[in-house]
Amino acid sequence: MKKAIVVVIDSLGIGALPDAAAYGDVGSNTTKHICESVDVNWKNLQALGLGNSSLLAEGELPGCESVESPLASYGIMKEKSPGKDTTTGHWEMAGIVLDKPFVVFDQEYPSFPQELIDRFCAEAGVGGILGNKASSGTAIIAELGSEHERTGWPICYTSADSVYQIAAHNDIIPLEELYRQCEIARRLCDEYQIGRIIARPFIGEEGHYIRTKDRHDFSIALPEETILDHLQKNGIRTQAVGKIGSIFNESGITDSYHDSGNPACIERMLALAEDQSDEHRFIFVNLVDTDMLFGHRRDVLGYAKEVERIDRALGKLIETLNEGDLLIINGDHGCDPTHRGTDHTREHVPLLWFEKGRIIENLGVRESFADMSQSICSYFGTPEMIHGKSFR
Repeated sequence: MKKAIVVVIDSLGIGALPDAAAYGDVGSNTTKHICESVDVNWKNLQALGLGNSSLLAEGELPGCESVESPLASYGIMKEKSPGKDTTTGHWEMAGIVLDKPFVVFDQEYPSFPQELIDRFCAEAGVGGILGNKASSGTAIIAELGSEHERTGWPICYTSADSVYQIAAHNDIIPLEELYRQCEIARRLCDEYQIGRIIARPFIGEEGHYIRTKDRHDFSIALPEETILDHLQKNGIRTQAVGKIGSIFNESGITDSYHDSGNPACIERMLALAEDQSDEHRFIFVNLVDTDMLFGHRRDVLGYAKEVERIDRALGKLIETLNEGDLLIINGDHGCDPTHRGTDHTREHVPLLWFEKGRIIENLGVRESFADMSQSICSYFGTPEMIHGKSFR
């Protein structure tokens, strides 16, 4: 039985896209700048050909240089859709190419339209909101957590992404109620074309607030079929790990595992890979911590060490694969921890295609992330999708 595993190392960009100037991201290169700043130990990614991919973008990766005989076919992918957010990146690699970006709220105070706030407060039954600006999640909780505890009002904030985030202390707004408020915000934000509503629960006391692992993303409705829907319709079992289920609104997913954080997601990934099933399977994994814990916080060393942990897991994963199994490693956007600000960066992403028993190729510069999903169709022998060009 065939098995394909996609591992998205969240925000692993590999060089600014040609249109990066429109996003303020000229000169960004998440992978290269980390390698230039830290002595990296990414031996499995190097052996697979990450350094070879980098040669197609902006040259060698110090400490993760190209190799003469990589284990995987290698390339880089351009994002054809406008934007540099999680939803846009994942949707495109799954076969959806957007013709216009999701709406991003104003970065100054106030961020959200007053009409939206009024409708949200009325339907959620709250007296008002706190925040109403772009901010780091940990920073805004530290800033407004005590006022939130005093008033009971949710902390609503945005970022450079198309998001409406709601943070709340578990003792003030219980998790079930927080999710209910996010569902209200999701419905109201549909008409504004906002990509995601994100629940951000936290615990603790002033000066010591801690975000919990009960984050949940409420994505805007999918405009068309994805690789998940397509494969499921063609008799292939689809399994989602981490925030994949939320990004795709559980559409086309047979088994959805909402594991939180990279250690849990890696454990699940390895368990699914080791399962010797009697059916074709497609396993879609997002490893979010590189982006959430290190990219946005501009922690270069932390990012490098997290990729090293992922690298070790990839070594174990490869050992479990049978002849003919497929492993794809990529990113969904950049988040260069050496770049200005704390936001995502508009970058190419690496493409490593490890198919046991297949000849290694230079896949070149792919014009769309959707080439990945079209190539997965070729791998499983299903009909083609609308977007993308297969390289298999």
